[in-house]
Amino acid sequence: MDSRSFFSGVLICVLLNFASSVEAAPTGSLITELPGFNGVFPSNHHSGYITFDEKNLFYYFIVSERNPSKDPVVLWLNGGPGCSSFDGFVYEHGPFNFEQGKPNGSLPILHLNPYSWSKVSNIIYLDSPCGVGMSYSKNQSKYINDDLQTAADTHNFLLKVIHRLHTVCHQSILHRGRVLCGIYVPTLSAEVVKGIKAAQNPIINFKGYLIGNGVSHTKFDGLAALVPFAHGMGLVSDDMFEEVERACKGNYQNPIGSCSISIDKIDQALSGLNIYGILDPCYHDPTSDQHTERNTSSNLPISFQQLGATERPLKVRKRMFGRAWPLWAFEKDGNFPSWPELALQGSVPCVNDDVATAWLNDESVRKSIHAEPKSIAGPWEICSDRIDYRYGAGSMLPYHRNLTTQGYRALIYSGDHDMCVPFTGTQAWTRSLGYKIIDEWRSWVSNHQVAGYLQGYANNLTFLTIKV
Repeated sequence: MDSRSFFSGVLICVLLNFASSVEAAPTGSLITELPGFNGVFPSNHHSGYITFDEKNLFYYFIVSERNPSKDPVVLWLNGGPGCSSFDGFVYEHGPFNFEQGKPNGSLPILHLNPYSWSKVSNIIYLDSPCGVGMSYSKNQSKYINDDLQTAADTHNFLLKVIHRLHTVCHQSILHRGRVLCGIYVPTLSAEVVKGIKAAQNPIINFKGYLIGNGVSHTKFDGLAALVPFAHGMGLVSDDMFEEVERACKGNYQNPIGSCSISIDKIDQALSGLNIYGILDPCYHDPTSDQHTERNTSSNLPISFQQLGATERPLKVRKRMFGRAWPLWAFEKDGNFPSWPELALQGSVPCVNDDVATAWLNDESVRKSIHAEPKSIAGPWEICSDRIDYRYGAGSMLPYHRNLTTQGYRALIYSGDHDMCVPFTGTQAWTRSLGYKIIDEWRSWVSNHQVAGYLQGYANNLTFLTIKV
């Protein structure tokens, strides 16, 4: 089995079709108010549990603010494995911007997010697998999961949530993924296709899938992608790059001897960066080395040292989901260590989840969103230590080849400054499929500005970068 290293959150995108009116969701799931928010919802919000096999999977559904009956439905999953999809909800593209409460730890203040994905799509945030976020079971054995079981449970959730929302199949749904969704998305997509062939009810009008910065579980991820990325971005010198190339000879699976020493040098050079967005600020614990006199003193002009300072009420977010599993810790067959286990080995960088933790562990918030209290579902954590997650699916390349050759569209995209799962590896594995290039490398434009680059392949496969 190929080795892989999993990092942060994930999203998954598939195209389905729901029935004519998502507004027909049962009134019992309707959210009428949210502590910390004093405005008017631009569209209806619904939430609750889908229950099966002693598992209670929690979802939060936002009706599109544009055209619910025609806009796609997006299913968002954060990965980890074991991280809650409320990470995406609170910190990335949810309906609200969260302002830290005063004093710290008090209830946050919510403002409407003008860039929410709900502006253009219906969106479901799902805590998966069971044991993550608000999802729970009274049977502890249900917290044992792997790639294939997670895909099967998510497919089961989709079938049941369609009935819950009283929809039939006319509107497209997107499952979109990042990082672990490099695994979640193809495996779920394969489950959806199997269900279609078996004529499972309701029939899902599956059109394709999207994956953002997702691991593919192949030789292309990990250090094989990170080393050239770090060099190309100017994070390591020519000398360091040439040294690691000589020492490792392109084999990073089990670095030993001089290869391991060279990799340690690169590790040190990258220390302190936000791995999930190298241009973004990074939260550092006050006890970390980043706060020592050695690091704060500098010969740089004071104006350079203060770059990025702001007095805006909604400050640049310090916690940019830069957590990552140790870069060089490729996982072997068996279980993944949990995030809390990794934190015991040393500080997990760039993590500060105070706002989400304060909001989602407030009992009035949980009551408003129809989540069970902490006494039943447990306290909300950004990444859970409850689940026991294991390998199961192997390399994702056969999944991609099987799905795309059956005619399903695939958009594989990467943030160009994401060092967690660098675009260099994603570009390499999409190219390795050997499909004919039908849209040669070019820029794509948004609001009259270059927003990234893309290359289109046969079988409806597109690789795309996003300038972030």
